[in-house]
Amino acid sequence: MTYRHIDTDFKDGLGTITLNNPPLNILNIAMMEEINNMLESWLGKKDLKVVLFRARGKCFSVGVNVQEHLGDLVPEMIKTFHDIFRYMDRLGIPTAASVYGSCLGGGCELAIFCDLVVAAENAKFGQPEIQVGVFPPIAAQIMPRLVGRKAAMDLILSGRILSAEDALKIGLVNRVVRENELEKETDDFLRPYLGLSAEVLRQTKKAIMAGLMDDLEPSLKVIEDIYLNQLMKTHDADEGLKAFLEKRKPVWKNE
Repeated sequence: MTYRHIDTDFKDGLGTITLNNPPLNILNIAMMEEINNMLESWLGKKDLKVVLFRARGKCFSVGVNVQEHLGDLVPEMIKTFHDIFRYMDRLGIPTAASVYGSCLGGGCELAIFCDLVVAAENAKFGQPEIQVGVFPPIAAQIMPRLVGRKAAMDLILSGRILSAEDALKIGLVNRVVRENELEKETDDFLRPYLGLSAEVLRQTKKAIMAGLMDDLEPSLKVIEDIYLNQLMKTHDADEGLKAFLEKRKPVWKNE
């Protein structure tokens, strides 16, 4: 199938989704629906061993489309975005991201949710949502499990940006490589996985996740409820998003 915002490929057990919404790979609803359609088509594919997210353009992704984050579109946008992670979870096989340039907001959530991340030296990771009056639901769910409570609190509450090396130090990525060698280094990093049994990979990942007692769905439902039914009804969430679109400093009312 041909898509407008992504390119896809499957070869030798590797399913690749390439973000292709230049220049910044902003994740709009249409693009997320395409990702979901591809992931859904791979459910039950017995020879799928790894799903890899790559990108074209200036960077991996600067996040979701803020214009689709207002008014009646918010529930649809959140559901469509979170379905990406639900499908990744249901696939049950290792997932990977090959990251360069800005990897922010929803783009960062997509990358760090993956089991494996190879990052170029110029990659920058961050969840700046707090600065426009919202928070990153997927990061709220996964980041404390990746880097611990204190580091996750700092990154999510401050919205500060990390270099690739700093992301490596705290465990958000597996490897940092030269920018011009990212594609080759990613292929080399994933090659050993592709020589293994797809079913054994599934069972092993299931065992690791069971050891963490890390079920996605129960916690994500609670986070979604807070986001949609509490956060998005506040003045400051609406003000922060509108200020971002209007390119001005938000005026917080703390309510």
